[in-house]
Amino acid sequence: MSTRKNQLQAFEKLLNIMDELREKCPWDRKQTMESLRTLSIEEIYELSDAIIEKDSDEIKKELGDVFLHLVFYSKIASEKNQFDITDVLNSICDKLIRRHPHIYSSTKANTEEEVIKNWEQIKLKEGNSSVLSGVPSSLPAMVKAYRIQEKVKGVGFEFENKEQVFDKIQEEIEEFKNEENPIDREMEFGDILFSLINYGRFLGINSEDALERSNKKFINRFKELELIVQQNNQNINNLTISELNTLWEKAKNK
Repeated sequence: MSTRKNQLQAFEKLLNIMDELREKCPWDRKQTMESLRTLSIEEIYELSDAIIEKDSDEIKKELGDVFLHLVFYSKIASEKNQFDITDVLNSICDKLIRRHPHIYSSTKANTEEEVIKNWEQIKLKEGNSSVLSGVPSSLPAMVKAYRIQEKVKGVGFEFENKEQVFDKIQEEIEEFKNEENPIDREMEFGDILFSLINYGRFLGINSEDALERSNKKFINRFKELELIVQQNNQNINNLTISELNTLWEKAKNK
């Protein structure tokens, strides 16, 4: 692995390249925080895909793209005399020190739960109006549900065990089955999903990751099904559901 000197040299090299691109490249010179926003979101999703696939080379590449964007935003802000990369790094360092008093002060925290509880209490003291104020409104719903549950857990609002959570799932399913109003049924269905996400969390399962793995598994199997159809010189649109299910089982076995 590289030394700290090598790491600092690599980071300085990226900063220098960013300065040159911003000055000399028409595309880079044109970019704003607003224009980079959607590109940054795309890069994070690409990093997420690489992590799920456990592809270390791709993770390395996508992390580089994310680093570039972080430096890019800081460069744009510095041109407007708002802040620069030094301010960004000092800000996160100060926050980490402030929110880890069990490391940098005399506060005691011997478990993960105690660390999370201290973290949330410190955030409230810093001026956050709610424990949930740090959950971005634009997060995808499943990720948001997981973060909401993690946040309220930090202040002790949590089921005592996974059995209670499973009972809650069954309760929500019954409410869904007995609801006839379409709008309320949608709400009850959402409650089922929220409870399932909570149950997964109790088991140490991240629902977003689990669902994405299932998505990828389904995609791979369906592509295998399509390949079998093609090899059989068949038209998938002309097959019955029974025939498709038979091919699906063949695809699963492969």
